[in-house]
Amino acid sequence: MLFAVEATRRWAADGITTNALMPGGIRTNLQRHQAADPEFAEIARTYAWKTTEQGASTSVLLAASPLLDGVGGRYFEDNNEAEPHLPPSRDGVAAHALDPEAATLLWEVSLELLAR
Repeated sequence: MLFAVEATRRWAADGITTNALMPGGIRTNLQRHQAADPEFAEIARTYAWKTTEQGASTSVLLAASPLLDGVGGRYFEDNNEAEPHLPPSRDGVAAHALDPEAATLLWEVSLELLAR
C-alpha cells in the first residue's frame, strides 16, 4: 500500500496512478494442502470464501474502470475503496498504510537497497 501511495505522489502528474487491493480469501486448490491442519479446518469451515470470479472482480475493477481514472494511492476491497480499519474487524485500511511520510521513507530505503 505504501508503494501505491508514493508512486502516485511521484507519477500522478504524468498520468500514472497506482492502488492496492485485497482480493479476499479465494477458495482454490491451494488450500488442499492445509486440510489436515485442525486449526485451518476450523477457519475454512467458518470463513466467507470467495469464488475465483469474486476474488478477481476488484482487480478487474481497478484495471478497467474509467471511474477510477486519475484515482491513486488508495486501498480497495470488495469492489469499493476501503473504509478505515476498526478492530476487531479484519476489513478496512490501517491509517499507517496511508502515511505519506512512511511511504516516502520506504521508497527511499528500497532504492538504496536496490543500488547495492
